[in-house]
Amino acid sequence: MSDTVIRVENLGKKYIIGHQQQERYTALRDVLANKARGITQIFNPKSKIQNPKLEEFWALKDVSFEVKQGDRIGIIGRNGAGKSTLLKILSRITEPTEGRISIKGRVASLLEVGTGFHPELTGRENVYLNGAILGMSKVEIHRKFDEIVAFAEVEKFLDTPVKRYSSGMYVRLAFAVAAHLEPEILVVDEVLAVGDAAFQKKCLGKMEDVAEREGRTVLFVSHNMAAIRKLCLSSILLRDGKLFSLGKTFQCITLYEDELTINGSSIWTRQEPEEKIAQRLAITKIEAKLRGEQPHLQLYLDVSLISVSSHKAAFIAIDILDSSGTTIMQAIPSSNGYIRADKRKYHSLKVIISLPPLIPDQYLISAWVGSHNSETIDWVKHAVTFEVFESPIPGRSYPHSKTHGHIIPHSSYSFQ
Repeated sequence: MSDTVIRVENLGKKYIIGHQQQERYTALRDVLANKARGITQIFNPKSKIQNPKLEEFWALKDVSFEVKQGDRIGIIGRNGAGKSTLLKILSRITEPTEGRISIKGRVASLLEVGTGFHPELTGRENVYLNGAILGMSKVEIHRKFDEIVAFAEVEKFLDTPVKRYSSGMYVRLAFAVAAHLEPEILVVDEVLAVGDAAFQKKCLGKMEDVAEREGRTVLFVSHNMAAIRKLCLSSILLRDGKLFSLGKTFQCITLYEDELTINGSSIWTRQEPEEKIAQRLAITKIEAKLRGEQPHLQLYLDVSLISVSSHKAAFIAIDILDSSGTTIMQAIPSSNGYIRADKRKYHSLKVIISLPPLIPDQYLISAWVGSHNSETIDWVKHAVTFEVFESPIPGRSYPHSKTHGHIIPHSSYSFQ
């Protein structure tokens, strides 16, 4: 089909970020002057910010592309590249600062967990509410209702307020509603990562089905490159808020993976300046280097942190995931898992992980920082990557199949 259903032209989204300076006193004239500048900015949004405490941040800048009916488009990029901002604009949750978008048809969005449903209403009531928002009649919704419930697998909890749902139940019902209420355009963010592997596979199959059989358009954001490869023929690669590449999915993924790997090492750096970091203990940089060869690979990690407040017992965990986003192991970088972080201080955590024999694949590394009671302080997902090319058994070929597992343990045996 050749009909254009989404046209984006020179799209830009600007945010104004405040910097809190350590001033003990503020003069009345400064307060009044800042208010006056704020009013001027409202009536003239394109004017430059003169207040030194404020800074312009362009989440998106000069983004242009077209999407045809029935296309399945992947949107990829590093954290902070502008993926979620783009989807929020396309879903009309937020307005662009500049540029224009043209959308033909109804849009159903599945973005952050918690959006789209009223927490006080039951699952049943939210299904009808979402259908009404999409412009469907009660008869149309009723016709699809049983399919939605069967797909979401929440029959027992239909008359329970969704605020009591687990995140997995919430996402299952939200996706089922978005996919079955016949929107022309389906927009899905990384939220599917909340579901289990079986449900993710089910969702990918449904998105493929609605695009191929029903001619609907799918926009899919994910850090799971295996899912992007499976679902999307074309992709958009965003880098620092700008459209870096638009084309075949395998080409965009290659560029994205090249971006993650620098001179044999993989480096992630937090984009926001230190004064804007909200976390009490934040990861600012992760560098990974892979040394050795199978079956004696060693992973060297250098994690930089900054503490805004002191922590007597902070907890750090390093997760290693396969290319489909499944965690295969976790490393705890201290004897009891806890570290002590001093206020207003930079910290460096160096970790050496002796890897077990692994099957050839691309692996992802996530880092989590939490308090002593498991409260999340900072969580950097899929920050850096490393790739294993060799067979885990020297001199032997090994089937590249995840069905056999990722780790091949050392073993002894006798055969008679």
